[in-house]
Amino acid sequence: MFQIILKRILIAIPVLLCVAAITFFLIRLAPGGPFDSEKVVPPEILKNLNERYNLNAPVHIQFFDYMKNVVQGDFGPSFRHPNRSVSEMIFIGLPVTFELGCYALLVALGVGITAGVTASLRPNTIFDYLPMSISMVGICMPNFLLGPLLILIFGIWFEWLPVSGWGEIPGDKILPAITLGSAYTAYVARLSRGGMLEILSQDFIRTARAKGVPEYRIVIQHALKGGLLPVVSFLGPAAAWLLTGSFVIETIFQIPGLGRFFIQAAFNRDYTMIMGTTIFLSTLIILFNLLSDILTIFLNPKLKYDISQD
Repeated sequence: MFQIILKRILIAIPVLLCVAAITFFLIRLAPGGPFDSEKVVPPEILKNLNERYNLNAPVHIQFFDYMKNVVQGDFGPSFRHPNRSVSEMIFIGLPVTFELGCYALLVALGVGITAGVTASLRPNTIFDYLPMSISMVGICMPNFLLGPLLILIFGIWFEWLPVSGWGEIPGDKILPAITLGSAYTAYVARLSRGGMLEILSQDFIRTARAKGVPEYRIVIQHALKGGLLPVVSFLGPAAAWLLTGSFVIETIFQIPGLGRFFIQAAFNRDYTMIMGTTIFLSTLIILFNLLSDILTIFLNPKLKYDISQD
C-alpha cells in the first residue's frame, strides 16, 4: 500500500508543475493586466507597482521566482486585496466551498444510491425506468440552467426557499446543494444500479436466495459492498468536481466561497489569486483521487496485487 501511495505522489509532482506552468503563462497571454482600470494610473505609480510585484522582470524569471515561493508555502499577496495574502483568502473561502460540496455529496449519495439500488432490485419495471429516466435528465441539464430554474420555481413562484446567501437565512443552503449535487446524483444512481445488477447476478447471491436468506440481508450484507465499488471509484473525481463545479453555483446564489473569489480574480486579472487557487484545487483533486484509490483497494483487496504489478 505504501508503494502505491508513493508512486501516486511521485506522479503528482510533475502534474502539478505542468498545471502551474500552463496556468502561469496563459494568464500572462490574456489581454489586460492586474492594474488596468477605468481610471488611468499615472506611469510612475504603475512602474512602482510592477516593481513591487516583480512584473517588470522577464516572464520566465517571474515563473521561477513564483514557484520558489510556492514550494515554501507562500502564494504571494493578492493584487486586488493588498492587505491580504492569497493563502488567507483561500482559507477564508474554502470552508464555505467545502461545506457546500459536502451537502451536495450527501444529496448525491443519499438519493443516487437509493434510486440505483431500487432500480436494480426491480429491473425493467417502472421502479427501474422512472429513476433512470430522471437521472438521464439530471446528467443532461447543466447546473447553470438548473440553478435559475429552481430559483424561479421555489424562490419566486412559491416563495418557499431563499435564493441567495449562505447561513444567513434558514433554508438558504438547500437550493445550492440540490443544484450542485443533481448531476452527481444521476451518475451515482446509474453506477450503483449497474454495480448492483452485476453483483445480484452472481452465484453466491443465488445460493443465498436458495437457502432462504431474507432479501434485505442479501442486499445489505452481501450485495452492497461489491455493488457500490463503481460509486467508490467515482467518489474521488466527484469530490474534486464538486469543489471546482461550485464556482458557477457560488456565483448564481451569491455564496462567499472560494469559487466566487476565483471568478472575481479572473475578471480582475489577479494573477496570484488565480495561480494560488488553481494550484490548491489541483492538489485537492490529486488528493481526493488518491483517497478514492485507497478506499477502492480496501474494499476490493485483489486490486492491490494488480496495481502493484503495473
